[in-house]
Amino acid sequence: MTGATSAAELESLLMTRSLGDPELLAATDAVADKRTLPDVSVIKVGGQSFVDRGREAVYPLVEEILEARRSHRLLIGTGGGTRARHAYSLAAELGLPTGVLSQVGNAVAGQNARMLGYLMAEHGVPVVAGAGFEALPLHLSEVRAAIFAGMPPYGMWQPLPEEGVIPPYRTDAGCYLVAETYGCKNMIFVKDEDGLYTANPKNDPSATLIPEITVDELIARDLPDVIIERPVLDLMRHARFVRSVQIVNGLKPGNLTRALNGEHVGTIITAGEHA
Repeated sequence: MTGATSAAELESLLMTRSLGDPELLAATDAVADKRTLPDVSVIKVGGQSFVDRGREAVYPLVEEILEARRSHRLLIGTGGGTRARHAYSLAAELGLPTGVLSQVGNAVAGQNARMLGYLMAEHGVPVVAGAGFEALPLHLSEVRAAIFAGMPPYGMWQPLPEEGVIPPYRTDAGCYLVAETYGCKNMIFVKDEDGLYTANPKNDPSATLIPEITVDELIARDLPDVIIERPVLDLMRHARFVRSVQIVNGLKPGNLTRALNGEHVGTIITAGEHA
């Protein structure tokens, strides 16, 4: 099917074909894209990178986010960090399945979201979850920011990993999915490293920074550590809106602001040309 698909054509296919029918899928793909929140930036605040470090790391980042809110509308997602890893360890040792670990991870990311929420409460920045996402346009219009737990709410329906029981779609993937679903302006992962390296710079002094790379190039390199969750790379391959992500070191004041302003800070991973 070529060109724009009419509502009548699409409805006819939906009523008469299976939902996996190739012609139906092509028809839905031909429908013009609609960005819901095109001027909003999604920021992922790492649990280990910031919340676990306490006041010394969190307070300066909160101040930078609040200042950036004057010029940018922001959705702030939180990671789980060390407490989530500890909970995963206990749950796995008990022999619990991936879906249970997913729920546990969501609870920890939610705790971090609530802590950030209390720190920004005097500025009116809310924490949203579940049905609360429906009020995002109002929050973004009134206070220009909102906070959410980054763990995607798959719960028991978390896709199964190829090996082990650790949920493959965690807080990096959840924040990215929010950015893609709402057609947001960009997706910035705020970490405690300058970006993507050839190896883990925390334990390998020979590691070098990779300023820019495509998803396919990154997958081909098969690096032991890619700083963001690997499923994000697969999600980017199929994305309609967020075709690149940026990784910055938020422990260095001003880096997040520079990235929000469009500067090339840290590492940019791109999905390449849209098929």
